[in-house]
Amino acid sequence: MGEESIVDEHRLQSLLAQFLDTHILVVGDFFLDLYLDLDRALSETSLETGLEAYQVYRVRSSPGAAGTVVCNLAALGAGSLSAVGFTGDDGESYDLRQDLAALGCNTDHLHCAPDRMTPTYLKPRDKTDPSLAGEHERYDHKNRKTTSAAVALAIVASLDILIPQVDAVIVLDQVEEEDCGVVTTTVRKVLAERAGRYRDVVFWADSRRRIREFRSVTIKPNQFEVVGRENPPPGETVPLEDLAQAVKDLRDRTGAPVFVTRGQEGMVLSDPELTIVPGVQLEGPTDPTGAGDSATAGAVLALAVNAAPAEAALIGNLVASITVQQLATTGTARPDELLPRLEMWQGQRDGDG
Repeated sequence: MGEESIVDEHRLQSLLAQFLDTHILVVGDFFLDLYLDLDRALSETSLETGLEAYQVYRVRSSPGAAGTVVCNLAALGAGSLSAVGFTGDDGESYDLRQDLAALGCNTDHLHCAPDRMTPTYLKPRDKTDPSLAGEHERYDHKNRKTTSAAVALAIVASLDILIPQVDAVIVLDQVEEEDCGVVTTTVRKVLAERAGRYRDVVFWADSRRRIREFRSVTIKPNQFEVVGRENPPPGETVPLEDLAQAVKDLRDRTGAPVFVTRGQEGMVLSDPELTIVPGVQLEGPTDPTGAGDSATAGAVLALAVNAAPAEAALIGNLVASITVQQLATTGTARPDELLPRLEMWQGQRDGDG
């Protein structure tokens, strides 16, 4: 298993400058992140129940799930963005579409399905506590009935219109219930076929539950998904020697490169040679919310401008190291933040040497 440290300042600047020329397609489950900011000083006691009635002083929203990838791509300077998926015919759909439009993302192929709801993460939090402890329990609503054949066919038709126009396709399979989201069995098979047909386009997939079901597209599992370990305790890692054979087996199964995220330890990738790409070592509190999506955005943009796989993994690591330091929010990274972070990473590598 080799180790790569190949990006210098000039190479990174060159890659970042080319991000402006890319057209990236994001296909998958677009959620609405809906934040309810609470002021506990204004809380009242319910006359009917005696319970605390939290007072919301501000409501704000942001694209979530596949939308989080769009947020990160936009912040990194992607030239053109397009979304393929569906929403319901509801107020959450309106908010989500407005937020995506504000990011410059084309939503012409984000289909409106009246029999679906717009998946939403409702996130109450106290304004006086910016840490993770300030977050209340989250409320989710999402579709738990099978996506219709008509909606799946509309998704496929949109893919066939857009794939020939783009540099990369990012697939985000967020819904855990089988065939209840955008990336149904049918859509997954079509993506595998199109990846074989359009070899100049980068295909990249991430999935909550079905990462092993993808074929012919680059996948991004985390270290625990690779070895089949569920619900690991905080701070646990998978030893590299345990990852090595599992990553090789997974690549043989999928027939495409595998980028494995390891938190602060960085990534291991197989293309097909196994390569270690160390992460940035951080001090202080971090928030992993959306870290994988930010790593995806950085890595795919790099691949779209012909970066080598190890270069792309490093850029993904740099982006994620910035976003995890933005507490109690789904963070993003700007291109001008990457050069200082590369210097930090290089200093840590020199110190190890």
